[in-house]
Amino acid sequence: MAAPWEDVLRDKPAIREAASVAVDAALLEGVLMRTEGEPNASDVVNYAPFTLLPSAVPSALFEQAYAVQQDFNLLVDAISQNKEFLEHTLASTIKVDDFTAQLFRIHMQVLEEGLAQSVFLGINRSDYMFDCGVDGTPALKQIEINTIAASFGGLTSRTAAVHGQVLKVLGKSKEASHLLPNNPSKGLALGIAKAWELYGSQSAVVMFLVEEVQRNIFDQRCVENELWNRNIRVIRKRFRDVFEKGSLDDAKRLYMDGQEVAVVYYREGYVPKNYDQQNWEARLLLERSRAVKCPDIATQLAGTKKVQQELSRPGTLERLLPGRAEAVARIRATFAGLYSLDVGEEGDKIAATAIADPDRFVLKPQREGGGNNLYGEELRQVLEKIRDSPERTSYILMDKIKPQPAMNYLLRAHSPLQASECISELGIFGVYVRQGKEMVMNRAAGHLLRTKAVEHADGGVAAGVAVLDTPYLV
Repeated sequence: MAAPWEDVLRDKPAIREAASVAVDAALLEGVLMRTEGEPNASDVVNYAPFTLLPSAVPSALFEQAYAVQQDFNLLVDAISQNKEFLEHTLASTIKVDDFTAQLFRIHMQVLEEGLAQSVFLGINRSDYMFDCGVDGTPALKQIEINTIAASFGGLTSRTAAVHGQVLKVLGKSKEASHLLPNNPSKGLALGIAKAWELYGSQSAVVMFLVEEVQRNIFDQRCVENELWNRNIRVIRKRFRDVFEKGSLDDAKRLYMDGQEVAVVYYREGYVPKNYDQQNWEARLLLERSRAVKCPDIATQLAGTKKVQQELSRPGTLERLLPGRAEAVARIRATFAGLYSLDVGEEGDKIAATAIADPDRFVLKPQREGGGNNLYGEELRQVLEKIRDSPERTSYILMDKIKPQPAMNYLLRAHSPLQASECISELGIFGVYVRQGKEMVMNRAAGHLLRTKAVEHADGGVAAGVAVLDTPYLV
């Protein structure tokens, strides 16, 4: 799966020149992050880490990933509306995982009170790797689906231009012209704008719910600016602002500082450390409101690893998407082997298999945001420790995907320029809007390629492991 620049990789002077051009191009294009030293100030910024050269991606697998995205949007939406499925699937997990349990309690409370929200907005990102199995033919295998705060749609909109410039400098103008245009930030903003419009109040605002530490602000600003360009007002608030100043009126309209909020777009709230008691109360307030939440809490639960594992069981997809045999086949074709660690014979058996052969598997907790999965010896030690404890039900096991590595240079601020053996992960952004029972919008909104050195088993760009990349279709 080689890209057509193997020759360039050996030309050290050309690489040094290209790297210098690349960094300036990234700064010019706005592929930016705040620094670790000043994560909440834009006085000093640096380029977000990225590859020097675009990475080869098999065009058939790229097209397959796009073709299945609308199916995944329908699936996530169907799961979010299926109280019985979520209840049954997460029953064992919520006994041992406090974070999932708390989300689930809010979900049940909101359902008991009666949903105030009638418009639903999903922005998700389905992530894949290219598995070169036994015979070496690459196959598209899903790693996970992110249903909350799926990031880098903004910065990746600007990365292809940087790679185009690098290729031109290296004398590869023809190849540069083959890089695909890609603008997820526009697609995400279209979904938010449609939800805002259906909410039905011209004066209402869109609220970005953001973290206390905001290093990745420019990624969010890309989406935000698309909304301002449509004359949709955007405010940025944290959970604590909601706790202190948020309120609901009798019709469960949400107000912040006296402004009605039409859409709440979460870029926070996906890991336990995002919450203390006040933040949980703020989350409940938001969920009880009639504002469009992206995601609402049921959709966040639909993205848990336990749900992912349950979907791979025979018959589950058919029950969730009745009468959609073709969609089911497209979805199932992307699944890697997924296994339950629930207490009982099935779980005992797979735990023993993984302890005996840990390099075959990945152990995944119910967490988003990268850097949480366990591999190899660490996987074996953890499983041995919890094999006879109900705690093991807070994890799932997945077959380890084995992609074909390729050489590239990973450009990071203050890091030496050196070639690395790398593997890539392709994400497809999906956007859907449902009003009542009617699906008003369902589309793929663009892609994200992230690449990391092979020695890093786990972790994304925000976790400081992977870097932004651009697919070069082969």
